[in-house]
Amino acid sequence: MSEAPRHILVIGIGAGDPDHLTLAAVKAMRRADVFFVLGKGAEKDALTRLRRDILDEHLTGPYRVVEADDPWRDRTQRDGGRYASAVHDWRHRRADICERLIADELAPGETGAFLVWGDPSLYDSTLAILDDIRERDTVAFDHEVIPGVSSVSALAARHRTTLNRVGRPVHITPGRRLAQGYPEDCDLVVMLDGHETFTHLVGGGWWIHWGAYIGTPDEILVSGPLDEVADRIGRLRAEARERHGWIMDTYLLRQGWDGPQGASRPAGSADGSADGPLG
Repeated sequence: MSEAPRHILVIGIGAGDPDHLTLAAVKAMRRADVFFVLGKGAEKDALTRLRRDILDEHLTGPYRVVEADDPWRDRTQRDGGRYASAVHDWRHRRADICERLIADELAPGETGAFLVWGDPSLYDSTLAILDDIRERDTVAFDHEVIPGVSSVSALAARHRTTLNRVGRPVHITPGRRLAQGYPEDCDLVVMLDGHETFTHLVGGGWWIHWGAYIGTPDEILVSGPLDEVADRIGRLRAEARERHGWIMDTYLLRQGWDGPQGASRPAGSADGSADGPLG
């Protein structure tokens, strides 16, 4: 008789607020026997703690948490070809680790879960890594995906705005690609920007909604004309990175926009910004 299949759940858990979990995510978590967690450095401690808080709040039955160190990734490459090569190399080494975890820590017939920040379909490598492992044909498993609240939707909610304006498209891009240009007549959502690429757009008549650590107790928000708040965002990013050892931020850019209802400042913000930490 063949072995019972292993099953993998890829669960989107939102941007950091435990209340962002959907009912589908909670139900999926309660099906899991093992939770796999990869992390590293200062980021590992903070995000692992948040994951464990989520598990403690929503689960009552027995489960195991298996942790592994995320492999080092070369983040210095910005050239298109070298950047893609560095990412593929990192994903391949990450797949080696996940392959071992699934084979060694998940018994046939058991269900394992990866808790993914935000939504698994948006700038996350988990699904591509599982595809890589399946193609190796060394350990058999099936998997399903449970969507989550992304940092993009959480950003818009925290700033009490929409991602799109009437009749206009929204362009979602990593910061590296923003530096290479962007489509005209689009509102821009920027993720994974480690180099403050928004500073290149100062003087272009942009409005920015920016947020870091969205949904966590350390959340920071800034909103206003980019020309006026870019330096403030830079200072807040530097201070937050120094304090935590890492930073995750996302922002929305709109050109030719005077702010909510035509105002030059968001309501209740004298300097065009609101900063945290916020609950």
